[in-house]
Amino acid sequence: MIRTQVVLRVNDRDHEVWVRNDRTLLDVLHDDLGMPDVRYGCAEGVCGTCTVLMDGDPVSACCVYAVQAEGHDIVTLRGWSDPQDEPHPLQKCFLERGASQCGFCTPGMLLTAATLAERNPDASREEIRHELVGNLCRCTGYQAIVDAVEDYLHAPAVERGGAQ
Repeated sequence: MIRTQVVLRVNDRDHEVWVRNDRTLLDVLHDDLGMPDVRYGCAEGVCGTCTVLMDGDPVSACCVYAVQAEGHDIVTLRGWSDPQDEPHPLQKCFLERGASQCGFCTPGMLLTAATLAERNPDASREEIRHELVGNLCRCTGYQAIVDAVEDYLHAPAVERGGAQ
C-alpha cells in the first residue's frame, strides 16, 4: 500500500505523519496522534461520534481520508475547548441540563451545536433538531440536548463568550 507524507494542521499545531492512502482522518487523529476526543462509532458517517471541524464545518472524520485533510484546518473538541481551561459556556449548558450522560456522543454534539450557534444564533428548536440529526445519542433521548443548545442560544452574547 502506498504511504504519503502529509502535514495535518490540528488544533493549531502542525503534525507531520506518514499515512497509507486508505487511512481515514479518524484513524490518524485517534490512533496516530493520540486524540481520544475523536471517537470511533459507525465508520459510515451516520452517527456523528467522530465529528471534527474542518475549516469550521462539522465533518465525520471516518468519511475523510487523511490525505484529503492536508491543507485544511482541523479542530477537535480539545482544540475547541481545552479541558485545562474553564468549560465553554455550551459545555456548562450541557452539564446543567444533563445533556451528556455516557459522554460518547458529546464531542460531536458540542462541535455541531457550536457551529449552529455561530451560523444561526436565533435557531428555533426545530432548526436545532435538524442540525443535530447526524449525531446519534443512545442515552438522553435528545430532549436534554436540544434544551441545552436552546439555553445556550438564548443566553446573552456576553455569557456565550461573544461580544455584547
